[in-house]
Order: sequence, then C-alpha cells, then structure tokens
Amino acid sequence: MKIALVHNEYQQPGGEDIVFEQEKRILERAGHQVVTYKRSNHEIEELSAIGRGALVVRTVWAGDTHHDFAALLEREKPDVVHVHNTFVMISPSIYSACRKQGIPVVQTLHNFRLLCPGAQFLRDGNICEDCVEHSLLRGVWHGCYRDSRPATASVALMLAWHRRAGTWDELVDRYIALTDFARNKFIASGFAPEKIVVKPNFLDPDPGAKQSPGTSALYIGRLSKEKGLHTLLDAWKRLSKSCSLQIIGDGPEREELEAEARRYGLSSIRFRGRLSHQESLAAMKSASFLILPSEWYEGFPMTIAESFACGTPIICSKLGAMEEIVDDSRTGLHFTPRDSEDLARKLEWAFAHPSELAAMGRAARQEYEDRYTSEKAYTQLMTIYEQTVAAYA
Repeated sequence: MKIALVHNEYQQPGGEDIVFEQEKRILERAGHQVVTYKRSNHEIEELSAIGRGALVVRTVWAGDTHHDFAALLEREKPDVVHVHNTFVMISPSIYSACRKQGIPVVQTLHNFRLLCPGAQFLRDGNICEDCVEHSLLRGVWHGCYRDSRPATASVALMLAWHRRAGTWDELVDRYIALTDFARNKFIASGFAPEKIVVKPNFLDPDPGAKQSPGTSALYIGRLSKEKGLHTLLDAWKRLSKSCSLQIIGDGPEREELEAEARRYGLSSIRFRGRLSHQESLAAMKSASFLILPSEWYEGFPMTIAESFACGTPIICSKLGAMEEIVDDSRTGLHFTPRDSEDLARKLEWAFAHPSELAAMGRAARQEYEDRYTSEKAYTQLMTIYEQTVAAYA
C-alpha cells in the first residue's frame, strides 16, 4: 500500500511529531511505500510583514499548499492520505485536493482543535467547553489561542468556514481518536460516530522494563500552567518527610517554579531541564513512579506509554484521558485535579508501599505489551486504512 502522511510541525516540538515519525517508521519497516508532506510553523518567522498579515487567510485556505499537495497526489497516486496536523501552514486546503483526485482521507485527532480554537478545552486554568456549548465567539472574546483575540479570531474563522463548507463532515473519511474519552467528546459535538475509531498512541522501539523498583518520583513534560506543577509543589511541601522528586522539561513556568521550590525550602526537588529521549527513559527506569498532575484533559501523553513500557506506575489527575488510560490501584493512582491535599495523600501512600507500587509497575508493563507496542499499532493502523479504502471504493 502507498500512504501519504501529512504533518504540520508546531514551533514547540511535542507528542504529535513523535507519533508521526513512529507511524512512518513502522509502515516503512513493514514494506509499505510512504510519501510525506511536511511543513513547519517555524516558517512563520521567515514571512514578511505582508506574509504575516495574510496568515488569517492562510489559516483558512493556503493556496500554495493546495497546489503543491495536488501535484504530489497526481505524481505519487497514494492509496490513502493520513493527516496528523494542518495548522497553520498547511491549512485544510489539502482535503479538497484529495477529494478531487478520489483519494480517501484518514485524520488523527491529536487534540481538540476542531472543537476549540485553543485546542485544549482550557481557559484561565480551568476546564472550559464554552465553544461547544455556546459558540466559537466565546473563545474569541476570551482570546483562548495565544491569549490574543485577533489570533483566536483567525482560528475560529477557519473552524466556522470549514464547518459551513462541510469539510470535516464530507472530506474526511475516517477519524482516529486516541481514547474513548476523546471519541465521545467529538461525537457529543456532532461528529458522526461511525467515522471515529479509537487507536491509542504507542511506543517504538520498546525500551524494556526497568530492573529495579526505583527510588524517586518523576515529572516529565512541559513546564506550563496547565500541567499542574504548582499543585505538585504544594503537595510536596505537605509530605511528612523529605522525598526526592526530579522534574524534567522546560517551559514558561520554569523560573517561577524554581523560585517557588526555593521559597518552600524544597531542596529534595531537582529541576533537570530538557533531556534527550534516552536520558528521559533512563530517568523513568530509575523512578518509583511518574506524576501527571495536569489540569486539562490531555490527548494521549507519550509519557504514559513510555512509563508503562518502562514498568513505572503513574500517579495522575482523575481527569479526561489520564483517568481512562491509568487504571486506579492497578497501573497507578488517581487524585482529584488541583487538590494538593489529595495528591499529598497519594504520594505518602506510594512512598510507604514500595511492594504494592512495584506490583503496579509490573501491571503497567503488561498493559504496554497488551496495548501500546508497535505491533499492536501497526495492526490497528492497517485495519483502519484497509477499511477506509474499501468503503471509499
């Protein structure tokens, strides 16, 4: 089978980029022909003032992308197009190019961008679904994308335009949701249930399970407000004894978080900054457990698949995808989002019950082997492609 993979990279690298590369790798490894079409939002930095001014139009319809992608389709004639992200430089203009040439389209729903201009269902640190329950104008009023009303308006215009044009309903043949939670959100927002299948993220290659139970707690991810790190630090100061915590990652909140840790006298917390993927996996294998204190729904954090693969259990917010993926008391523990007292209680229990925690780690590793390997992902992906092509014929 010949597959065209489409992806628009954000300015900040993330899980979507990893998934795109992993799926490309497993498809090529299985002998399929893979054609890629990639652009990056770093291109915005190179635009002239006029080019930047035209970004509103480009967000809705990028004529150069439509032309280039139509030429690629004519030249390569793929059996199916799999879209990961089109925002901003690619734009939804590619879908009509696919339809004109009779090529079916699969799209992965990595986030909630098609429902929410900010893509996160988050406003002022709280869950917000106003754009679904009311209208996209709510998001514009609050400036939910980049804290900017003009920027949010451009995204809202793109969404409204393509809803009215039927792009999401008529030009995408199959959607891939990462969790049942996400699938249900899209269905509740009007997407056709029969078009949305669930295929979780996965990890390739397998890093192998850790050989010892670990000695410290670990956070890996972006240091930004929605990740719940202030709640984590507040919980840490409530612990009855000093316990080690490593924080890996960088972001806009790092300086403030480090100052907060100093203010609380939390000398057992070490901020390690951004590490390589291999260094992060090594840290997971040396940790007793991973903490995900996020205050938004999340999509399917790659850190969950990585932690499970390493045999490291997870303490996470009882919220959205995290609640679905991490089985409370089997592969980890849940705590009430934004509740530092509840998180502190779960942390105290975890540090006091190493043997139970080790059993959760073994269950997490088994969950990885059962659901999140490249072999499982490949089988699911090919089933989706084959069914989509057959239905389109």
